[in-house]
Amino acid sequence: MINASEKEILLITQEECAEVTQAISKVFRFGVDAKHNGKSNRDRLTEEVGDLLCMIDLMVERKIIDDTNVHEAMLAKKAKLQTWSNIFGEKE
Repeated sequence: MINASEKEILLITQEECAEVTQAISKVFRFGVDAKHNGKSNRDRLTEEVGDLLCMIDLMVERKIIDDTNVHEAMLAKKAKLQTWSNIFGEKE
């Protein structure tokens, strides 16, 4: 069972994920350097990713998730991307 503080961390993390998604959508729609109200989409995306990383850090600090397991999952994802995507160059 999660306590009230953990629940709030998870809810805010969920909101931040949605805000990152929205910022990425703006990049695709209008371009990474397009500006709205004096801020570029790159700046907005950077800010939202920072907010999300803060929440991920809080989940680790409060032991909602384990940082070692997160790191292992990150490495596994990177290996999958090297196999199944073109992010790191052409697939063989």
